[in-house]
Amino acid sequence: MDLSDLRIFRMVVREGGITRAAEKLFRVQSNVTTRVRQLEEDLGVRLFIREGKRLHVSPAGRRLIEYADRLLALAEEARTAVLDPRPRGTLRLGAMESTAAARLPGLLAEYHACYPEVEIQLRTGNPQVLAAAMLAGELDAALAAEPIADNPFEKQPAFREELVIVSAASRVSVENRLDMPKTMIAFEHGCPHRKRLEEWYTRRGFMAEQIIELGSYHAMLGCVVAGMGIALMPKSVLSGFPECGRLRLHELPSEEDNALTVLFWRKGASSPNVQALREMLAKQGPPISAKTATATTA
Repeated sequence: MDLSDLRIFRMVVREGGITRAAEKLFRVQSNVTTRVRQLEEDLGVRLFIREGKRLHVSPAGRRLIEYADRLLALAEEARTAVLDPRPRGTLRLGAMESTAAARLPGLLAEYHACYPEVEIQLRTGNPQVLAAAMLAGELDAALAAEPIADNPFEKQPAFREELVIVSAASRVSVENRLDMPKTMIAFEHGCPHRKRLEEWYTRRGFMAEQIIELGSYHAMLGCVVAGMGIALMPKSVLSGFPECGRLRLHELPSEEDNALTVLFWRKGASSPNVQALREMLAKQGPPISAKTATATTA
């Protein structure tokens, strides 16, 4: 059924005939008659009982008018929602684990306070997983560390993270070539911080003998506290870890100690919900690194 046919049908019912309906619709009578008959042919039922020049709504027509009202109202609601510049509906947001843990609680609380009509759905993953989900139409936007491909996405800076290597407090140095850490603790392949730690080993001419893969920063930090190995992560993650006093932070050289997190979305697919998040991030000013250190610093 065509919505325009339903509009014509409803007007004929409301006005009680073809002539007055045509006047209201600014159409010629023959066009209105043709469209009503096409609708009847499409449905395979008579919508009007014709007595000379008079029309009476048939039982099938009375049933259809109820559905026509609902369908046309829903179509108008959809049109209004699409054209409405206000944030509303669902925001499907992706984020790296570290960003979700350290950066999003305050940001999303503020977003919800400003835009209570938006329901936020959050999904975590590494940048490759988030990018694939966005290209599949499963996410509206995501926060992840660079590099993010330029071709399919648009992006804007969000946070600049200060990166550190963490070890048990008992390890004084991670740079002693006679006592290099043999085990690295990291997320699965695809995590940019894991890649940075692997490159850190490579630049020093070593390779980790063992890699422990875990799914959360709290689990990783627990293993670090236990002396099982070292990890590389944003310093901001440590703000929510209760055992920071049992960790030692090892600062990285200036060319290795920061990572830019960006908000990215598919080109041409921004929305009022995403735009509101972009504006909120822009108001925070240029991305700066977090200075959160309660653990021992080497």
